[in-house]
Amino acid sequence: MSGLGGEHVDIDLGGLARAIWQRRTRVLLVTVGAAAIAFAAAKTMAPDYEGEARILIESREPEFSGSAQASQSASDRIFDESGILSQVQVLRSADLIKQVARNMKLHELEEFDPSARPSAVSDLLVMLRLKKNPLELPPEERILKEFNEKLQVYQVEKSRVIAIGFTSKDPRLAAAIPNEMAKVYLSLQSGAKLDSNSEASRWLEPEIANLREKVREAEAKVAAYRAESGLLPTGETQNFATRQLSDISAELARVRGERANAAARAQGVRAALADGRSADTLADIVGSPMIQRLKENRANVQAQIADLSTSLLDGHPRLKGLKSQLEGIEGQIRAETRKILASLDNEARVGQLREQQLMQQLNSLKAQSAQAGEEEVGLRALEREAAAQRQLLETYLARYREATSRTVANATPADARVISGAVVPTSQSFPKVLPITIVAALASFLVSCVVIMLGELFSGRALRPVDLPEAPPARPPAQALAIPDGIEEIPAPALVPDEPAEREAEEVEIAMEHDFSIEAVADHLRANAVQVAVAVSPGGDEGSTATVMLARLLAEEEQKVVLIDLSGSACPTRLMAQSASLAGITNLLTGEVAFSESIHADRFSAAHVIPHGDADPHAAMRGIDRLQMIVDALTSAYDLVLIECGAADAAAIAKVARREGTEIILSAPAVSDDEIVEALTSFGEAGYRDVVLMTGQGRSGPEFPDRRAA
Repeated sequence: MSGLGGEHVDIDLGGLARAIWQRRTRVLLVTVGAAAIAFAAAKTMAPDYEGEARILIESREPEFSGSAQASQSASDRIFDESGILSQVQVLRSADLIKQVARNMKLHELEEFDPSARPSAVSDLLVMLRLKKNPLELPPEERILKEFNEKLQVYQVEKSRVIAIGFTSKDPRLAAAIPNEMAKVYLSLQSGAKLDSNSEASRWLEPEIANLREKVREAEAKVAAYRAESGLLPTGETQNFATRQLSDISAELARVRGERANAAARAQGVRAALADGRSADTLADIVGSPMIQRLKENRANVQAQIADLSTSLLDGHPRLKGLKSQLEGIEGQIRAETRKILASLDNEARVGQLREQQLMQQLNSLKAQSAQAGEEEVGLRALEREAAAQRQLLETYLARYREATSRTVANATPADARVISGAVVPTSQSFPKVLPITIVAALASFLVSCVVIMLGELFSGRALRPVDLPEAPPARPPAQALAIPDGIEEIPAPALVPDEPAEREAEEVEIAMEHDFSIEAVADHLRANAVQVAVAVSPGGDEGSTATVMLARLLAEEEQKVVLIDLSGSACPTRLMAQSASLAGITNLLTGEVAFSESIHADRFSAAHVIPHGDADPHAAMRGIDRLQMIVDALTSAYDLVLIECGAADAAAIAKVARREGTEIILSAPAVSDDEIVEALTSFGEAGYRDVVLMTGQGRSGPEFPDRRAA
């Protein structure tokens, strides 16, 4: 800061401390005096005592109530956050306070009704009609203001508990008033529920009588409609027509099955007879008792013929008789088989006739069922109406019984209960003598110190002159080193052209006197609006690390920078990329990835990096001609395209620095002067006239940190 005479001054903090210490006795006296005054004032104040009662808001239903559980759920929904706050306002309501005041006769206490004993000034103002006579108001109205000032009602955080606090000069009164308020509140809540039950009973009586008549009429309509339409009930879900239709359908299915079975059996017998096959394999033939007896006779005759054939000739009369008897038996079997076939055919015809009759009955019943279905629509409507009226009647009856039982039994507890009654306080709530004394002492001490310091500042005793150091000369920008074989401009005295070795050494010595730090190179690139710069690091990873720091420094100065890693060691990739396996410039030159997939963000700055990549370097070098197109595309999106080539020679740089206006940066921290001269000489022989040297150090000495810091 500047003084009145134009000289620069500063605040002497030590002088301020000394000024306070010199006046310590005065500060101590002020502090002790203020503490004594505060202590005396606190002791002379009439003490206030505070009592507190707590009420829990919850649903309380009698155990004999049939809907106690439903009411409990409903009350729980009502007593949410807003419901509890509503109960807080009920406790602070004027009607409840007036009731408490009447019960405890608070208007008789001067603490609550100071206007009952007015002063002479107050009487004079009333006489002059400048003030309204407070005694004209009812006693309960006069105490409302004083009562509310002493009352505190609040909800305990995150609970259904309401705290009632009251402050009074009398400790017994401080405890009695919260308890009385809780008692009146519970009484009002219970009375409100009693009134609600009485009103509900009076309203439900005529409604129940009306509903009973409606239920009787609805059920009479259902019975009359059912009788007129013939919808006689045969079950819970079926009428007579539907039940009969179901039975006929089942009988028809059975008859059809029997007819089909008889027809199939007859067809089997007929086919066996037509083909001349034996019918012994058919179930109907084998199962016939007559066929079984004929087969037994045939077997006996065949046995006799076989026995006699051994002793008699075929022409013997006895053999002829047996053979004739065998033929007769065979004829009887065939005749019996035809009878069985005729019986099966007759059974099939009877089944067909029965099926036809059932089909006629079924069609008739379908028409009746369809008509019954239409009539059931009206019946269902009447039944729904009767059921709705009956359900409403039952609901009203249950509520009426519940309300009547509560009213008669006076079983209507309030939806709240006292969980903590107020007790007579033993210690005063105000004033707190010790805290008041300590606060007064601290405040007086701080005020005294501030007054002393302000006096010292305004008097000028706490100000001291300041000698400002001379401003350092402006740092020159990074200098361009003239290459020995093509010198255009050197910021140094003229050199003798016929002494090359001495000239080179003198150039390096003059250049070292200038600022070749990373900051200076960054200023040079930004001042000259360089778009493309190629960095060569003859020292290896140390130089590549300096190039990374240059990119990050430019990014911090809100320059859009992208660094392309063409170094052999991939040092910039390790320092900047999230992973060494990311796609990079080698993948881009070989055409393996898209252009946007090779650009990645730096881990520690806003700069971007195109990593080394994991493609074959030899295959990538075959596509080095594409690098110029890549650089041209990047210059349209970035302020600077920085290409790190590592320890490359001038011939390799010639394949990279083809764009006009490309700046060559020799990043040579921790590199000897001889190596720098050798590098500059090689670039001069290759035709590069101006090269920017970056050694990472300035006038003040080395500034280049280790690689880990980068």
